[in-house]
Amino acid sequence: MCYICGMNSKATFTFWKYQGTGNDFILVDNREFDFPKDDMDFIHHLCDRRFGVGADGLILLENDDLSDFRMVYFNSDGNESTMCGNGGRCIVAFAQELGILKDGASFNAVDGLHQAKVVGEHIELEMIDVEEITAIRNYYFLDTGSPHHVQLVDNLSALNVKKEGAKIRYGIYGETGCNINFVEQESDDTFNVRTYERGVENETLSCGTGVTAVALAMYHSGKTNAHTVTVKTRGGDLKVRFAKTGEGYSNIRLNGPATKVFKGQWQA
Repeated sequence: MCYICGMNSKATFTFWKYQGTGNDFILVDNREFDFPKDDMDFIHHLCDRRFGVGADGLILLENDDLSDFRMVYFNSDGNESTMCGNGGRCIVAFAQELGILKDGASFNAVDGLHQAKVVGEHIELEMIDVEEITAIRNYYFLDTGSPHHVQLVDNLSALNVKKEGAKIRYGIYGETGCNINFVEQESDDTFNVRTYERGVENETLSCGTGVTAVALAMYHSGKTNAHTVTVKTRGGDLKVRFAKTGEGYSNIRLNGPATKVFKGQWQA
């Protein structure tokens, strides 16, 4: 693939690199709306780990009339995507660095309004309510801002996540796709997960909406009775707490670290 053809070679801007349990993002302050966000090839190039900055996705912080800011998220393939939980936590840490907020935030994303608060070095992010979890054969399907397939497996550490995840992502969900989470239970309230993310088309070290989906699906299946669940990813541990409301779930909170890696200047 030619990364030069069709790429906005004149773009010059400051960017920040953040990561949340190994899920890494390029963040850009786009309140002046001068970033070329319609250029998919350029975004794909920026996220490429050999030819660009390297990241699982790119996030723009923009002005919003109804909240502190708007989050616009792109997968590493350059497509604007659905909600990203770890990205949501990272953009709150980024907004704090920019001086937009101190201890808490309200921001808009593609799935609606989110509340978040800074707790030491951690960010606690309110996720959308989940009204339905569907059990199908040996897996569960639910939407936590992004669609997720949750499946219990044995010997998780030995699983070829890229191969098996792609097989399910395309085989069951087609071109639109779905994120695929493979889960192994460690204790009554602790689970290990490895996630194949659509748009990245590979395993990522962590997925915030996926971790949220795992916690809810494991409660729904009766594997845990805890309303605060620890989910261990390859990039670190996250906690999910929630309330059961009728058939659904509300007051869902995703808690974990969000860390600045570095700040840089892109000069093509």
